[in-house]
Amino acid sequence: MENIVAGLTLFQKGGLVMYVLLLCSLFVMAIGLERFQYFRRMDSGRDFARSFAELMRADDYAGALRLAQETSGNIADIVVQAAVRATDGQDVSSFMEIQSGVTLAHFRQRLYYLHVIVTMAPLLGLLGTISGMISAFSVFNMQSAQAAAITGGVGEALIATAFGLCVAIMALAVHAFFVQWVENIVTDMEQVFSLVEASQAELTKVGAAYAFA
Repeated sequence: MENIVAGLTLFQKGGLVMYVLLLCSLFVMAIGLERFQYFRRMDSGRDFARSFAELMRADDYAGALRLAQETSGNIADIVVQAAVRATDGQDVSSFMEIQSGVTLAHFRQRLYYLHVIVTMAPLLGLLGTISGMISAFSVFNMQSAQAAAITGGVGEALIATAFGLCVAIMALAVHAFFVQWVENIVTDMEQVFSLVEASQAELTKVGAAYAFA
């Protein structure tokens, strides 16, 4: 209980900018949670890409299509839709290119806000520190206890900078985590879609019989 009270007291000493930084930190956590749930639901996974590639290289096109049908996520869905179009005699290259762009746009959605907070949080902390130091050095107008007031005020002013850096570090870690996840998805897409394009004729032959009967 004492630690909570001490933390709240320290937080209040940081000034009004601390409340803005608190909102930023809550925003980062909300984005991180929402994106994590979305990525888990919509990412077909690296295991799917690896297994699909192995089946395609083994010329087991029917097995690859069945695997795509049984797997959830955007990449598997695009493969199934591309196979349907291939069965109808349509070219799948442009379709997969467009769908991959749309899919990646959905995965990257809201990640830009994390990048903004990474840049903005230290600046907000610095703003709080500067305003706090201005208040601290205003004690030169006083006649007594100048040294103690100045050092105490500077110490309190630095709280905002420390908190701003903590928020920026948290946002940077979350941003880097999802950026790496997106890069893995891009790699999986390139691997899977290149195999689908190269084997369009074979997928056309087996699509109707095995995948979409």
